[in-house]
Amino acid sequence: MKTNKIVLFFASIALAWTLSSCVKAKHVRYLQDMPTSGLPINKTLEATVAPFDELRIQVVTKSGQNEELLKPFNQLRSATQIGGSANASNSLSNYLVDAQGNIQFPVLGDVHVEGLTRLQVQDTIAARIVRNGYLKDPLVVARFMNFKVFFLSSSGGKVINVSNERCTFLEALAMAGGLDWYTRRDRIGVMREVNGKRVIHYLDPRSTEIFNDDFFVLQQNDIIFTEERPYKFFSINLNTVLGLVSSVTSVVAIYTMVRSLLTPKNGGTQ
Repeated sequence: MKTNKIVLFFASIALAWTLSSCVKAKHVRYLQDMPTSGLPINKTLEATVAPFDELRIQVVTKSGQNEELLKPFNQLRSATQIGGSANASNSLSNYLVDAQGNIQFPVLGDVHVEGLTRLQVQDTIAARIVRNGYLKDPLVVARFMNFKVFFLSSSGGKVINVSNERCTFLEALAMAGGLDWYTRRDRIGVMREVNGKRVIHYLDPRSTEIFNDDFFVLQQNDIIFTEERPYKFFSINLNTVLGLVSSVTSVVAIYTMVRSLLTPKNGGTQ
């Protein structure tokens, strides 16, 4: 009878551990309502320029255009002019956006770029060059040089450097190594600076609604952070308890075996 109670006790612990480790697919599977016919792609979502971004902007030649006319717009500037220390190889055509959202562009002076997409920056500078009569048909090429986002979780953090100037929420999760089974999918936060304030917005990758969310396409310096489900900590503590119980059980089993060997059987001599 006593043995049965012991077996029942350990069976109960094992069952509790199994239930605590069980995570349903609906809690973790991505894009659960994705139709087989697919969804239209929202091409209007693009990263925009923010203060303290670094841009590389060049005015390049077109066929038949005098390259001498382009030199004033691609002049070599000092490290002070681009907002920090730099060597000659990267000081050419790199521009640091100031706190007011402006860059100091050769010949044109202040150009306000905050809130513009990369293509809008190109069009804005080209239009200024034409309007001032410097060139008739300039070709301006702009790129982000410091596009990165940050990923934080209970197990650590990661800096994600983006090379193609566009990074979606799902792409960032993939580059961060994905989410483990214990991460809450319904409260994945994205912290962003909006109109001079830091705001937090929560996304749920289990739903296709994220494709229509303004935070789906990440901005540079966005911070993604996750929360763990409560039963992860219960599972960890339970594993610790099970390990302790296992050790105690082993000691008790050895003690019982030794005692049975040393104790004379009924009818034996003392």
